Amino acid sequence: MSKENMRRNIVEKKNTTSPNPRSNKEKPSSTQSLISKHLKKVYPVGIHKTSSLLSLSSLSLTLSHNSNDSFTDSSPTLEQTISSALQLIITPTPSRREQPVAKTTSNHVNNLDPINCEDQGLRRCNWITKNSDKLYVEFHDECWGVPVYDDNQLFELLSLCGMLMNYNWTEILKRKNLVREAFYGFEPNIVAKMGEEDIMEIASNKDMMLGESRVRSIVENAKCILKIAKTHGSFSGYMWGSVNYKPTINRCRHPRNVPLRTPKAEAISKDLLKHGFRLVGPVIVYSFMQAAGISIDHLVDCFRFSECVNLAERPWRHV
Repeated sequence: MSKENMRRNIVEKKNTTSPNPRSNKEKPSSTQSLISKHLKKVYPVGIHKTSSLLSLSSLSLTLSHNSNDSFTDSSPTLEQTISSALQLIITPTPSRREQPVAKTTSNHVNNLDPINCEDQGLRRCNWITKNSDKLYVEFHDECWGVPVYDDNQLFELLSLCGMLMNYNWTEILKRKNLVREAFYGFEPNIVAKMGEEDIMEIASNKDMMLGESRVRSIVENAKCILKIAKTHGSFSGYMWGSVNYKPTINRCRHPRNVPLRTPKAEAISKDLLKHGFRLVGPVIVYSFMQAAGISIDHLVDCFRFSECVNLAERPWRHV
């Protein structure tokens, strides 16, 4: 059965099941009878109102205005026009998702250079340049200076900052996932129990490039964190308690104004050494304080400065 016959059968069923709304009204005029007559030559339906923009009724009304209310000499044209209209009804229209405008907008957003702040109307700290590695830029934009209250994350940042003695942040961030996996997500309870075999396995891994002494210091620091947690409730409580649970907000305008160490970092470094920590000199401790948001050192014209300050001014959220 052809599509036209199927449509005809469906329309006939609808006409037989539903009452005719014009049956109780006045009989149609001669002009309306003539229109119906021409329409039925192509498609056996009556003219009635519908909400469809491509309906036969709306098309026929438009044709009536364009033909100056005369249908007597235009039946072939009318039949061809209605036939072409049926083709439009059958042909599906593209969805909005396929429109080229949406694709153009999406591509424009994806083509923005994350390194070039001017494209997005943003300014970063001066040490972030067009040549900076993407991982380093993401670390600056998402992590550096954000207050951290989780013991595992603080332990990880302290360990990574200890690597700054031999590597820069870009080199450290490229190996961060390997180091995190090797030290079981920096879970102090697990790292503190790592034995000689685990230590030598990590130290011999050429991808991580961690010396044996550094691996041992991380294991020893995990043991120290567990001891601090017993006396202070958590390592987070100990670190944030040393600054009265409120980050230090520095308002530096130039990189040369950002300190490498502060009296507070020196005091924390001495106390950590008393608790048995290793590789926690004042410079490393201050780098750790910057990364963990204990000290906010984004330059004042960096877009992250106000965002990190807003986080720092909230009440201490450690649980």
